[in-house]
Amino acid sequence: MKQRMNFLLSLMVLAIACGVPYKQMEKNYERRDHINTPDYSDLHYWAAHPYKKDPADSVPKPLRANYQQDSSVDVFFIHPTTYTDDQLPFGYNAPINNIELNTKTDYTTILFQASIFNEVGRVFAPRYRQANLQAYFPKNTIDSSAAIAAFELAYADIKSAFEYFLNNHHSGKPIVVAAHSQGTTHGKKLLKEFFDNKLLQNKLVAAYLIGLPVAENEYSQIKACVTPDQTGCIVSWRTYREGYTPPLILEEKYKAIVTNPLTWNEAMLVSDRSLNKGGVLLKFNKIAPAVAAAKVEGNVLWTPKPKFFGNIFYTTNNYHVADLNLYYLNIRENVANRVKMYFNKKH
Repeated sequence: MKQRMNFLLSLMVLAIACGVPYKQMEKNYERRDHINTPDYSDLHYWAAHPYKKDPADSVPKPLRANYQQDSSVDVFFIHPTTYTDDQLPFGYNAPINNIELNTKTDYTTILFQASIFNEVGRVFAPRYRQANLQAYFPKNTIDSSAAIAAFELAYADIKSAFEYFLNNHHSGKPIVVAAHSQGTTHGKKLLKEFFDNKLLQNKLVAAYLIGLPVAENEYSQIKACVTPDQTGCIVSWRTYREGYTPPLILEEKYKAIVTNPLTWNEAMLVSDRSLNKGGVLLKFNKIAPAVAAAKVEGNVLWTPKPKFFGNIFYTTNNYHVADLNLYYLNIRENVANRVKMYFNKKH
């Protein structure tokens, strides 16, 4: 109880800073606290939605002068795992109405990842009963069964949100699907169920399925993007320090889609960091220019150690958490280019 009160005090400061009436926020939280299943007709169950102001609307300060939002495309963004407590305080699935967890989601992945796509269209990002990070690392058969069930429940929410989006907001617009990490786990399934060899495939601008592997032969009709202006295709990569590939990835028996996020061209697998127009790392309003290079190596993407102030303390070989952030401006530019090409092809 004391922990919750301390968090709510912190949230009150945040709410005031964002112009949100705190009493209304607390009242809404209490009203929904007992609800276990998300109701996507309620904006509360969307981390990002065009009918509410949220962190996905944010634009890094250096980009604001030239920012012009377009609403001709819809972006369906599936956020990565933010329920990372290895003690599993809520079991294998996160509760949908935990205020601490939702705030963590909003001001990490929604702010730093979903915002990449806010210039090309309306961003929809559902809250969902995400699986705990430990579901990816089951220790025994019982854990494996629980993990599978956790991912199935999480996907059921994603599917419900997407169907609500289609039935109530879509209106036939082109769609960008974007996801990272656990979001990609569900995004892969969503693409297969709703797009691959389906009528909706004609509406797919591109699918940015980042952070987990997507096999080149995953789908019957949807293939990897091999040029910067190709549409209806898949972009994917996993980022590691140059020279390092995890043993599990070395054991993979399939060829994964690996896109170079600086060239977007399968004929140009290696690119210098000078092509990197800027990453957005710890400070949202600061662009880190030429922060990372890109080299397609087997089933992963390599870069020498990223260059930014304080990188002396960045000693990991696994850049998973920064898969999108290291290439923020290049992704932003690329999705705009694909949207432009999509409309050019239709006319």
